[in-house]
Amino acid sequence: METRPFDDLNAARGKGVILELKSGKQLTGTLKSFDQHVNIVLDNSEERMNGEISRKLGSIFVRGDTIVFISIA
Repeated sequence: METRPFDDLNAARGKGVILELKSGKQLTGTLKSFDQHVNIVLDNSEERMNGEISRKLGSIFVRGDTIVFISIA
């Protein structure tokens, strides 16, 4: 059975994800929610630069138009 992208995001709720942003930054955290524009809310999020944690962000909202890709960790 073929899955659609939103099916995969629904299955990832409550799990760890990695977001790559257009700015080159990477965000990791627990996927809390998302909408039809792929705006995302992450809990326990961290910003990573060159594979190293650069800062802890906590709960954040990320605009969908800034995201290059989403990976389920």
